[in-house]
Amino acid sequence: MSANDAPRAQQPSAAYDSAFLKACRREPVPHTPVWFMRQAGRSLPEYRKVREGIPMLESCMRPELVTEITLQPVRRHGVDAAIFFSDIVVPLKAIGVDLDIKPGVGPVVERPIRTRADLAQLRDLTPEDVSYVTEAIGLLTRELGATPLIGFAGAPFTLASYLVEGGPSRTYENAKAMMYGDPELWADLLDRLADITAAFLKVQIEAGASAVQLFDSWAGALAPVDYRRSVLPASAKVFEAVAGYGVPRIHFGVGTGELLPLMSEAGADVVGVDWRVPMDEAARRIGPGKALQGNLDPTVLFAPTEAVEAKTREVLDSAKDLEGHVFNLGHGVMPSTDPDALTRLVEYVHTRTAR
Repeated sequence: MSANDAPRAQQPSAAYDSAFLKACRREPVPHTPVWFMRQAGRSLPEYRKVREGIPMLESCMRPELVTEITLQPVRRHGVDAAIFFSDIVVPLKAIGVDLDIKPGVGPVVERPIRTRADLAQLRDLTPEDVSYVTEAIGLLTRELGATPLIGFAGAPFTLASYLVEGGPSRTYENAKAMMYGDPELWADLLDRLADITAAFLKVQIEAGASAVQLFDSWAGALAPVDYRRSVLPASAKVFEAVAGYGVPRIHFGVGTGELLPLMSEAGADVVGVDWRVPMDEAARRIGPGKALQGNLDPTVLFAPTEAVEAKTREVLDSAKDLEGHVFNLGHGVMPSTDPDALTRLVEYVHTRTAR
């Protein structure tokens, strides 16, 4: 499967008229829909219990375990969408890249990509490489019924950063050195990753995902001129590859306030906003024709309930004139977050915004 394969438009699913998908399509909603990045994860005791003793990548390859973990926050919090439990490096592992997710560190790549010869590690991704994803989404959509399932993938720049650095980085010196010093190699790397990412999203959509989100977690490390020249073409290729399916496409990055217009230009239907930019200002930067997602600071959830509600009202008030708004945090749920705070937040947003 390549990014150039013509996608087959999806038939409307049971989730088609959900508040989440309506908001993504900028249609009237009964209430502002809510979901949380990393809602299925370490903040939940039930998650820690079922994951006990199972390495992260292995847990992503067990369909029944993926199903259980994905469903946990839907049961507990009453969120308006589920997010598929996986990891952005899963498609890289599936095509044979020698990497592992080390506890307390993150993804670590055994042989970082530093030369053109190293690109040989990146072959095309086929559906057979990730058959466990297809199986898990089939199980999930039957369980979820009218609740939408969001598929996701890492964006080419963020994946490239891990592959070139060999693991997490605060400065991205090796990735940026390649981007500036060997732009042709960099472009070929991102183009190949765009094909792999598009193929991974296609598998998820064809299995039944109702929307997809592209995480460009580290794009905030870039200046706008570098993003436009060296990153935007690859992200745009991913979004274009899945456009024909007709499912909402969400684009999110951290620290990307200065990049919001460019991230919108990449082709998403919904642009995620982190907590640093108010929603009305984000809408001004992005321009018309897009729904927005966000953007409560995740650390607010450690404050008393009254403070959480006050900050939530600020977000909702800032978003009141948007064409479409999906309430979310400005980044992922932090591991030590009280799950009850999330449950209360969902209920508060639903009640406050009921039409």
